[in-house]
Amino acid sequence: MGQPGRPKQYIPLLGDPIILWTLRACAAAGPVRELVLVVAPEDVEYCRARLQDGWQVAKPVTVAAGGDSRQQSVRAGLHALRQPVDLVAVHDGVRPLLDPALLERVLSAAWRHGAATVAVPLKDTVKLVDGGWVESTPPRARLRAVQTPQAFRRELLVEAHQRATAEGAEATDDASLVERAGHRVAVIDGSYSNIKITTPEDLLVAEALLRARTRRPEAASAEEDDGASRAGGRERGEPTVRVGYGYDVHAFAAGRRLVLGGVEIPAERGLLGHSDADALLHAVADALLGAAGLGDIGRHFPDTDPAYKDASSVMLLQRVHGLLKKAGWRVGNVDATVVAEAPKLAPYIPDMVRCISETLEIPPTAVNVKATTSEKLGFVGAGQGVAVHAVATIYGGGGSPRAGRAAGGPVGAARARWSASSVCGGGACRSLL
Repeated sequence: MGQPGRPKQYIPLLGDPIILWTLRACAAAGPVRELVLVVAPEDVEYCRARLQDGWQVAKPVTVAAGGDSRQQSVRAGLHALRQPVDLVAVHDGVRPLLDPALLERVLSAAWRHGAATVAVPLKDTVKLVDGGWVESTPPRARLRAVQTPQAFRRELLVEAHQRATAEGAEATDDASLVERAGHRVAVIDGSYSNIKITTPEDLLVAEALLRARTRRPEAASAEEDDGASRAGGRERGEPTVRVGYGYDVHAFAAGRRLVLGGVEIPAERGLLGHSDADALLHAVADALLGAAGLGDIGRHFPDTDPAYKDASSVMLLQRVHGLLKKAGWRVGNVDATVVAEAPKLAPYIPDMVRCISETLEIPPTAVNVKATTSEKLGFVGAGQGVAVHAVATIYGGGGSPRAGRAAGGPVGAARARWSASSVCGGGACRSLL
């Protein structure tokens, strides 16, 4: 399948090239900050020109020349990364129906386990055939059809490719290379709609699925539909993105533990409060609740309720996260500033970041914690307490973000900074296609 002189990824799909749909789907994932598009050497300038004057993608795209094999192309994509990254995800350019939420799930799994792939149960019975005769029938219950995206900690994928190159080994996917290097690969549920377009029939199926995704409900009136679009801030086919702000302040008190970001910090005084008075996690929780329109922590965990006396704020943040997920929201990123004259917080920030990322099920690169002073001004400057400001982005809202064309712009133009995409790390994220 394809057009003379042009590979199948450039075939139009509802008016846009297949590869553009794929780029937009990857860019719509909250963690993704930048993408690396690997193409044939003769297509590099063509793609760069299209990205400059026609193809609109919400995240920066680097175009790299691939090699003679899939493995060589992935290695080229790894070399094209502009800065150190923690996670790398590899996705087929002709899988344009990728749900951004699926990319985020495989990245989360890779962060926890080192390597992860998506797969779906087989619908048909599989036979091993030799010379036109059935040789055996493997038990279908344990068989899976593996898809992309596949995500890895960068060092694992680099190591696997280096070993395969040294030994002259070839594989049909990157998960196989990582397995061959002795590492386990986690499997998460994929989607039957995440098809790879290889035949004209696949193209017809993709068109039908995309039309269904981008079509507005016909039963809704135009007035209701316009109001929903304005309220959610979304265009046709574009997921909702929201931003929330949180603020919390607690006074110092003798005989109390000082807990910030889920980390106990050695200090002469702690913070006064009904719970453990973790001002950082309280501000983060309020930012998330505010973004989702779910009130504040005082409403959900009142200080008049003895059940929350000395409660762990990590537990409270877990419950807030559960409320968001129940409402169909996912966390994109968190950025917080702790204002305190003392003690010095810098040594504890990595542990704070780790705690928040694990609690919210996002990579550490999606969490930023800063510490500063108030230059001796106000109650904080007088050493009377601690104040925290937090901002968070969430996206979804009653359903998964959908890949598609947005009127006037690409999908996911305001997506969060999970920073770990089909490649991620150092506060920035990319995607290998």
